[in-house]
Amino acid sequence: MAGSGDLGGGAVGGQGAGAGQGAALPASRAPLLLVVLVLGAYCLRALPGRCPPAARAPGPAPAPAEPSSSVRRPGATDLPVAIGPSRRRFPQALIVGVKKGGTRALLEFLRLHPDVRALGSEPHFFDRCYERGLAWYRSLMPRTLDGQITMEKTPSYFVTQEAPRRIHAMSPDTKLIVVVRNPVTRAISDYAQTLSKTPGLPSFRALAFRHGLGPVDTAWSAIRIGLYAQHLDNWLRYFPLSHFLFVSGERLVSDPAGEVGRVQDFLGLKRVVTDKHFYFNVTKGFPCLQKAQGSRRPRCLGKSKGRPHPRVSQAVVRRLQDFYRPFNRKFYQMTGQDFGWD
Repeated sequence: MAGSGDLGGGAVGGQGAGAGQGAALPASRAPLLLVVLVLGAYCLRALPGRCPPAARAPGPAPAPAEPSSSVRRPGATDLPVAIGPSRRRFPQALIVGVKKGGTRALLEFLRLHPDVRALGSEPHFFDRCYERGLAWYRSLMPRTLDGQITMEKTPSYFVTQEAPRRIHAMSPDTKLIVVVRNPVTRAISDYAQTLSKTPGLPSFRALAFRHGLGPVDTAWSAIRIGLYAQHLDNWLRYFPLSHFLFVSGERLVSDPAGEVGRVQDFLGLKRVVTDKHFYFNVTKGFPCLQKAQGSRRPRCLGKSKGRPHPRVSQAVVRRLQDFYRPFNRKFYQMTGQDFGWD
């Protein structure tokens, strides 16, 4: 199965915490308190974070779509680009998912293109900060010139029930990019990220299943995110399939120029970002960008990217493969793409 060959035997171990907490408690209650504390910390990390600060004080609330004075970029007739000097505009394209799929890498690769201007941080407008209003959202965007495309990426949009309706209200012409990855590997990567921030977290197996190796726990977000077909069903209520591009997270690693080329085509852009911009970093196991003109060194993603996965037993991996298989096949049928996860 693609992307899961590094998952050897043995469950995640050595996850103790709070060595002195049980001293003042009966021995029978100390383990229970420890579990409560660890799970409490994990849940707190999952709560929505703060909304980013606006770049400037927003003016009166604008209409959801761009003004009628917008024109069409030559060669990209489906992407409206406003006339006028440099100014902040609503995004014409969004990277809406998925977490731990490769969204940060894709955004950084696209930012090499001179006609792409993208917000570096995740604004979380359509899931956490919607009450701030569209004027506030637009104030976050980088300034663009006539002919440039504004983008942002927030991977939690794909799994947020209200996001497609809200994005459609902003502009029904929005282009939507979804980076997907083998859901088993994605879940383990998601867990690895959380574990790095919350040492002492219960094992992957304990969180993925109820009652040992009982039913898969779809209430856990690391599992639920991988139900791509279910999430896409919600989006297709508001946007036609032609508004989506599904990018393979695996191919973004093995053939970054090819996948980025597809994205440039989808956005109506000239293929400026090509294989000459990439090299494979053996240490990280991930493609990096060749050094830019005037730079002393190549540019790789941060230390958190390419993080080693914890060891998860093959029995757990097989159970999850079996669980996701029907959802994967439905997703293949919906998108017309076979991602080769089964």
